[in-house]
Amino acid sequence: MSALLVAGTTSDAGKSIVTTGLCRAFARRGLKVAPFKSQNMSNNSMVCAAPDGGGAEIGRAQWIQALAARAEPEAAMNPVLLKPGGDQRSHVVVMGQPAGQISSRDFVDGRRHLARAAYDAFDDLSSRYDVVVAEGAGSPTEINLRASDYVNMGLARHASIPTVVVGDIDRGGVFAAMFGTVALLEPEDQRLVAGFVVNKFRGDPSLLAPGLDELERLTGRRVYGVLPWHPDLWLDSEDALDLGGRRTRTEGPSLKVAVVRFPRISNFTDVDALGIEPGLDVVFASDPRALADADLVVLPGTRATIADLGWMRDRGLDRAVVAHAAAGRPVLGICGGFQMLGRSISDPAGVEGQAGAVVDGLELLDVRTDFAATKVLRLPAGEALGVATSGYEIHHGRVTRSDGVEEFLGGARSGQVLGTMWHGSLEGDAFRGALLEGVAVAVGRPWTPSGTDFPAARERRLELLADLVEEHLAVDVLLDLVTAGPPASVPVLPPGAER
Repeated sequence: MSALLVAGTTSDAGKSIVTTGLCRAFARRGLKVAPFKSQNMSNNSMVCAAPDGGGAEIGRAQWIQALAARAEPEAAMNPVLLKPGGDQRSHVVVMGQPAGQISSRDFVDGRRHLARAAYDAFDDLSSRYDVVVAEGAGSPTEINLRASDYVNMGLARHASIPTVVVGDIDRGGVFAAMFGTVALLEPEDQRLVAGFVVNKFRGDPSLLAPGLDELERLTGRRVYGVLPWHPDLWLDSEDALDLGGRRTRTEGPSLKVAVVRFPRISNFTDVDALGIEPGLDVVFASDPRALADADLVVLPGTRATIADLGWMRDRGLDRAVVAHAAAGRPVLGICGGFQMLGRSISDPAGVEGQAGAVVDGLELLDVRTDFAATKVLRLPAGEALGVATSGYEIHHGRVTRSDGVEEFLGGARSGQVLGTMWHGSLEGDAFRGALLEGVAVAVGRPWTPSGTDFPAARERRLELLADLVEEHLAVDVLLDLVTAGPPASVPVLPPGAER
């Protein structure tokens, strides 16, 4: 068994970036590599093929990591996915399929069966791949949750996995965070931590060197390298922490796209392909004024359609969207965003937590949505706007179109108002080009097709990340660590030594 655990000092420290880069770097060496994350807590997910011919839902980050590893994405790469449905309640997905709900009160005792599923999936992957690069979650030093942990040091202890800790120097305090992460661990956990990786460094390496030397001296552990900050390194994320950095600006004439930033936004990577289009100004909007001069308004997916529709109404965004459509300017709704455009939304089964709830939609499309307990997971393909396209479906909503309503990618269309149940359709270059051409015609703005190849652009980002990892991290030393296992002897730091 050969594996490495990439842990972090905090959430968003760079675990996903380092894991993704190492997956590609190891794959470049001819190894059969699989990514793994025991448990994601994210509303940004993807559908991959299931053995029974259906679909399986996993975290988007693990899907991208599988592409980086040149492996076929599968449910075992993210066996447990928690999809927050509120502040204290999450929907549970196990091995790609819905598996009930869990509350914050059950976070310790109610997760034992999830740990078993995660360990079984890891053991299965380890038996089929040369290397498993596992990503942790949050921090491994959540000492209040250690007893039930199966994604950080619990996993490392399960399979005796050597662990590296990633810290984001851009946040400040990285040396204290790295030292403290190790020191607060139990002695048996500390012995699995081999060293560190510094992420997002922007300065002069010579100024950082004394701190790295001192960290190595104090901890008895190696720093395996320093990844520089790079503006093109964003990848499909597992949460919405980085939405503020996803605005794109263009020089000269452009089309403006305003994406409504729902509080419970999900699958926001649907608009990533718009973000790399030259000639588009893409903004995330939570105020009606940001929609006023938009050429295209996008209502993305959401994990709580009814609640986020209420949020729109509280802010006056509903009236802004209706006015935008009344002016003949295009509106695109995706999954939950599409359902909001209809006549009504009902939740008889309480899928979103309010059994029997019925609310009026924006009434821009003559459709009705009824939530059902069974989740739809599909990988559909078809045609729209005169071109072939494909996508993926993840939803509980069942949409009924009234007679005569035009079908559109599992949804509906009326003039310049389009609604689809298909996530990922904008990644299709032909469909995206046809959509933007239609937007330009509708608003009377010039538009020249860019010819942007989104899959190629994603591959270039993965190659760029791997190049940076190869240049700035001791990849072969890390591979030796993977092969040899945890270090034979490392110091146990206080206060861990006192436990």
